[in-house]
Amino acid sequence: MTTFSIRAFIPPLTRRCVPLQTTRRYAVQAPGAPTLEIFSNQQKWMQKERAASNAETSRSVDYLRDEVASRLCERVLDINRHFPQVLDLGANACNIARMLTLPSEETPDKGPRSKRIGTITAAESSETLLYRDADLPFNKEVDIVRQVLPTSELLPYEASTFDAVLSSLSLHWINDLPSVLAQVNHILKPDSPFMGVMMGGDSLYELRTSLQLAEQDRRGGVSTHTSPLADVRDVGGLLQKAGFNLLTVDVDDIIIDFPDTFSLMKDLQAMGESNAVLGREKGGIHRDVLLAADAIYRELHGNEDGTLPATFRLIYMIGWKPSPTQAKPLERGTGMFSIKDYLEKNKGEGGKE
Repeated sequence: MTTFSIRAFIPPLTRRCVPLQTTRRYAVQAPGAPTLEIFSNQQKWMQKERAASNAETSRSVDYLRDEVASRLCERVLDINRHFPQVLDLGANACNIARMLTLPSEETPDKGPRSKRIGTITAAESSETLLYRDADLPFNKEVDIVRQVLPTSELLPYEASTFDAVLSSLSLHWINDLPSVLAQVNHILKPDSPFMGVMMGGDSLYELRTSLQLAEQDRRGGVSTHTSPLADVRDVGGLLQKAGFNLLTVDVDDIIIDFPDTFSLMKDLQAMGESNAVLGREKGGIHRDVLLAADAIYRELHGNEDGTLPATFRLIYMIGWKPSPTQAKPLERGTGMFSIKDYLEKNKGEGGKE
């Protein structure tokens, strides 16, 4: 692509003309593979800002983020270590920080989970959402620093800054996930974990299929109304490519019942989780399509009591930054043993087959 910048200087009342000076500039591809943009970062920022502007409504739909953040905190407790500096990447309304101030479900008598955490840096691109709950009591129970990011895809931190990086329900809006994971690895100290959870796979498959069938019936085609999500089979490869060791990836489903399709979509909008795909249809979904989708939803997926289930598939991931002192897995074959010998040994000790 060639762009031209034309500069001209013509002195007034002169006998000769000064020729136009033309400066030619070229657009050059930056090093590395080109990034495919799927989501509009500007649109997602606007959705979060708009949703958080009504604090009361925004808090009323935090049930999913709070539950997921709580489950992520329980996974943090499984690591018997103190984390002086923690980054909450894509903090939303600081749901992780709030959940850390609650007692553990497994050890409710040992006080809040925040004892494992020193300072938590909550980083989020939406300032309104980030500071929505800045005046609530939990802020006094945990050392929290809020930081507004210019973009969610560039992390402005020095190498080896954090003892742990957490992320809850934000990574599914990242365009260049491999790059962000590599940056996370860069800012972690050696032998420190990254623990994240994102929506993926078949999340909201009931809504997706109902909208597609309804639009096919009413419009004769299918538009983009829901966002594409990563598959659990890809996450391990992405973590490994980013340089993480000792990987753990698992899936957890949360099913929430709604009275109708409109309530589900209203809650998603209040969460700031509406569709942000670049190629989405302008003007939203037509009313006749919505009515047809609600009927299809009930017919294909409805519960006996009349409610509609919505499945949120959560992909949890843990990866450790390499370190020379880090525990390493055994070599292939060193952990093998004979099942026959094991059974015969137990039988000889009085066991029964």
